[in-house]
Amino acid sequence: MENEVLEFDIGLGSGADDDAVDIDIDDDLPSTPPLPLPLPSSTSTPPTQIYLPEGDLLDLEPYESMEFESEEAAKAFYNSYARRVGFSTRVSSSRRSRRDGAIIQRQFVCAKEGFRNLNEKRTKDREIKRPRVITRVGCKASLSVKMQDSGKWVVSGFVRGHNHELVPLDQVHCLRSHRQISGPAKTLVDTLQAAGMGPRRIMSALIKEYGGISKVGFTEVDCRNYMRNNRQKSMEGDIQLLLDYLRQMHTENPNFFYALQGGDDQFTGNVFWSDPRARANYSYFGDTVTFDTTYRSNRYRLPFAPLTGVNHHGQPVLFGCAFLLNETEASFIWLFQTWLTAMSGHHPVSITTDHDAVISSAIMQVFPKTRHRFCKWHIFKKCQEKLSHVLLKHPSFEADFHKCVNLTESIEEFESCWLSLVDRYELRHHEWLQTIYSDRRQWVPVYLRDAFFAEMSITQRSDSMNSYFDGYVNASTNLSHFFKLYEKAIESRNEKEVKADYDTMNTNPVLKTPSPMEKQASGHYTRKLFARFQEELVGTLTFMASKAEDDGESIMYQVAKFGEDHKAYYVKFNVLEMKARCSCQMFEFSGLLCRHVLAVFRVTNVLTLPSHYILKRWTRNAKSNVILEEHPSDVYNGYLESHTVRYNTLRHEAFKFVDEGSKSLDTYNVAMVALQEATTRVALATKNEGRTSVVNSRNRGDMASNGIRANYTSGNHLGSSGQILSEKDMDKKIQELRDELEHANRKCEVYRANLLSVLKDIEDHKLQLSIKVQSIKISMKDSI
Repeated sequence: MENEVLEFDIGLGSGADDDAVDIDIDDDLPSTPPLPLPLPSSTSTPPTQIYLPEGDLLDLEPYESMEFESEEAAKAFYNSYARRVGFSTRVSSSRRSRRDGAIIQRQFVCAKEGFRNLNEKRTKDREIKRPRVITRVGCKASLSVKMQDSGKWVVSGFVRGHNHELVPLDQVHCLRSHRQISGPAKTLVDTLQAAGMGPRRIMSALIKEYGGISKVGFTEVDCRNYMRNNRQKSMEGDIQLLLDYLRQMHTENPNFFYALQGGDDQFTGNVFWSDPRARANYSYFGDTVTFDTTYRSNRYRLPFAPLTGVNHHGQPVLFGCAFLLNETEASFIWLFQTWLTAMSGHHPVSITTDHDAVISSAIMQVFPKTRHRFCKWHIFKKCQEKLSHVLLKHPSFEADFHKCVNLTESIEEFESCWLSLVDRYELRHHEWLQTIYSDRRQWVPVYLRDAFFAEMSITQRSDSMNSYFDGYVNASTNLSHFFKLYEKAIESRNEKEVKADYDTMNTNPVLKTPSPMEKQASGHYTRKLFARFQEELVGTLTFMASKAEDDGESIMYQVAKFGEDHKAYYVKFNVLEMKARCSCQMFEFSGLLCRHVLAVFRVTNVLTLPSHYILKRWTRNAKSNVILEEHPSDVYNGYLESHTVRYNTLRHEAFKFVDEGSKSLDTYNVAMVALQEATTRVALATKNEGRTSVVNSRNRGDMASNGIRANYTSGNHLGSSGQILSEKDMDKKIQELRDELEHANRKCEVYRANLLSVLKDIEDHKLQLSIKVQSIKISMKDSI
């Protein structure tokens, strides 16, 4: 076969082999971020072609003077030979003609040729977070070809031997130069991707179709990268639709905010926008945020990520949206900083995201003081994938895993339960479980109860964790259909909020107890939040609260169901400040008081909710600029609250008095004398007043105590004219001053109650008008 010319009637292979990057059989190449996108154009990229030898040539071994029709044919032949033998190839060097600059010589080498240069400038001065394994071992195997005057290419050198082990045939598909997606495979991948399947399921289908992974010819990483690039190319043609839509919305309303990463000159494909309503919603409900990345997965055609929260009805509310074609850490930093700018620089108290290291790093840099939580339900879903073999072998594992995460009451209990779980199922060294355990402070409930997330339950999934666009954006949604669905979703959510506002303003809930606290809450909270509060209030009937310890400033109560002291909760109650803190930390987590604190309020005669326990974001006036809950809404509630404070203060002091007085016989006798004297004075004060004062009993009590003490101390006092007044005249004068003060305070209370009533009527009227306007808009759209 000397000087025989080999002809290959096929196209050029993928350019992935032309660089000099080392390849390793175990190397899962990471998906590289796409280059900056030019603004959309009509040009298209010609399809790539693959050169492969055919027929009997597949069994040939290279030899010197062997001829090829082209350089590409020589390369394809050597790569085919490498696949049969068990190694990967790459292009090493070339020579160009001095006359016209054309390539006249090429050398193809084994991928393990040479050694890695650890002193390269690109790696010398920067920290490498994930160092790659060293794969080059100085292998000399190579094939050199030269171009003849005739235009043919001839083999000028061939080194056959390798200095390393060769890869078995059943693993050769993992080598980079042999990982190529053929035309039929691309067609099948495109079809399955359009049907909404992800790379893992697509690879399973290909393996079944081709009869094994070695016959597929590429790995899941290649499939994932191909799908990403395919999606990006399809998006490039439609991205102008998005930009036109955003520019139109901004023209119609200057308060519509949008931004492009890189601007028009170096557009990366990342876009953020927030309409005026979303920005206003953030000012009311921006204390907790969810960054929903469900649609970033390859299952969806849209790299879409909304930022949402929870309104005063517990419904999802939109704060902004992003399209992310480029998902690097820098892109997420840009997104969060841009969103923060749109929200006037107000940082949220907490944020919930998927379990993603890149997103987490970006949040730490942009929101250093914001509590970051990983979505627990995404982790549970991931568990089904990562531990599928365990679930098949041990069906009880999933229930035990949920119980360990959701039902443990303390950090110590969780840690003990986790160790027991991983030991029982022999998973102590499972890599994924170790990863999520190291991040446990960001997703396990017992570590998050001290932060506000606006959820009604620590163990149940909140509505806010469901995507704002559920039921509208799905696997088949493309960009051309997105805008209509986007607007429909917003309209539907707004309509639901209007309906909830209407129900709150025009219907009265059924009260289940005679408690003044329940009636008070029904006038403040929205219907859904009141129902949740009512559930806790009724739940107090099954709990008993008993005093555990008293340090002088606060009292510790043990709260438990009858006969279940081993499941007790502990409430620390400061009587003077009217502040309580429960070990379950429900108020800190959700903004509603738990049944344990309410049980303590019941036994300590706290008849109404202190104003600092009614969060405005959960009230019907959440979007109002008038703060009504900082003062009692009427004289009756003012009386109940002040009476509660007086009652608890006296009770607290009386307990201390009893404790000290009962220590010995002497202290007991002194205490009894003082108690009898105090009883006489209180009876005298009550008789002089003639009735129990509602609003100013505290002031009267203080003044009476001081006045009586002064009378008994000095005996006589000077009047305004210098005459000595008797005790009887002094008491009469004090009584007159009391009556005047009481009358003035009563008038102030009436004025304040009337003023607050007027302000509340104004706010209610504004809300009703808003509801009517929204209803008219919706009906007009329906008629159109």
